[in-house]
Amino acid sequence: MIPEIEKSSPENIIQFQEKKLAEQLVYLKENSIYYQRLFDKHNIDISTMKTLQDLEQIPVTDKSDLQAENDAFFCVPKEQIIDFASTSGTMGKPVSFGLTDKDLDRLAYNEAISFACAGISKNDVVQLMTTMDRKFMAGLAYFLGLRKLGAGVIRTGAGIPELQWDSILSNKPTFLITVPSFLIKMIEYAEQKGIDINKTSVKTAICIGEPLRKQDFSPSELSRRINEKWGIKLISTYASTEMSTAFTECEFQNGGHEHPELIITEVLDENNKPVQEGEVGEITVTTLGIEAVPLLRFKTGDLARLYNEPCKCGRTTKRVGPVLGRTQQMIKYKGTTVYPPAMHDVLNSFENISGHVIEVEKNQIGTDDIIVKIVSEDQSNEFVDNIKNHFRAKLRVTPTIEFISVQELNKISFPPNSRKPKNVIDKR
Repeated sequence: MIPEIEKSSPENIIQFQEKKLAEQLVYLKENSIYYQRLFDKHNIDISTMKTLQDLEQIPVTDKSDLQAENDAFFCVPKEQIIDFASTSGTMGKPVSFGLTDKDLDRLAYNEAISFACAGISKNDVVQLMTTMDRKFMAGLAYFLGLRKLGAGVIRTGAGIPELQWDSILSNKPTFLITVPSFLIKMIEYAEQKGIDINKTSVKTAICIGEPLRKQDFSPSELSRRINEKWGIKLISTYASTEMSTAFTECEFQNGGHEHPELIITEVLDENNKPVQEGEVGEITVTTLGIEAVPLLRFKTGDLARLYNEPCKCGRTTKRVGPVLGRTQQMIKYKGTTVYPPAMHDVLNSFENISGHVIEVEKNQIGTDDIIVKIVSEDQSNEFVDNIKNHFRAKLRVTPTIEFISVQELNKISFPPNSRKPKNVIDKR
């Protein structure tokens, strides 16, 4: 199930996207209060926008714009909204989104072709281990996509290893959709209960929210820990509520594939200029075919690389590499720049750390302090020194280490009404 456009030549993809972009610009000019104001303020004549490079003449939009003028982004009256969703609020005030009937069809199409890219077919049964409530768009998207694909769905929701294993053993799913760190808890529970995890029906986990790959596409420490004991395939997918589109790995696991019929992807530097090919920059997207809340040159806050060479799977589309970190979560520590995903990778290399959270705060002299709070039975000075030495060797930073209980960790990581765990607390 590879759409023809995703196997086309780069030239054909560009021509296709330029036609779609022209249609989207007209739609924004006619229906979006926010973009009407933006075009007028900067004297932008959309009729002159003929190529993808012409996008560079248009100012970028970011999360702060959505937060400040949320209603001005809506392009349809409220009575046309079928589903009301919102962002998680991880990086500030949540933003409201609405989806029309057509938008829900687009969302289902996106997930169907993304899951097909990951290897799911109508013959598979998929255990959906994420929430579908609390206005969480992703959970709904996964269900709609699997339904369109014709696969069976088991909606267990998030958490509770016992519930997940009961369902796996009775319903025999072939795929899981989950946060990868939860698979560690699944393994621990299975070991306690004598479940032979490598003889179950599960063959693949589609993983969200946490990196599975290092920058060279080798397995992260989290992936390594999972696969040391559970020999399932781990597939990474990257998406956000704002883009209503997913970048999902194929079987070759060398980046998430772009769907050019749904999105235009740029990678920009801190001056909002395109980076050189292969360089890290901020993923910036223009959504195509969205009715309710379309976005033009939206900066996601995520730092990654784009890869343009064709993939062995037959797709010729761009691929988004592993996310290095978020621009807002960049930490300057004694002259060294570090991002939380790299710190998670160091901590995940210690099997006797059963949970952690990273806190960042400003100290009295205005620089960043890093406090790593850890759950572990080993609280010896030798273990602390080992952790610090590992940080120094890998990242050239030495954070403060604190030990906390499981209950304390859960209180920090799962604040009231949170839809997903928080493993970075930024107090700056």
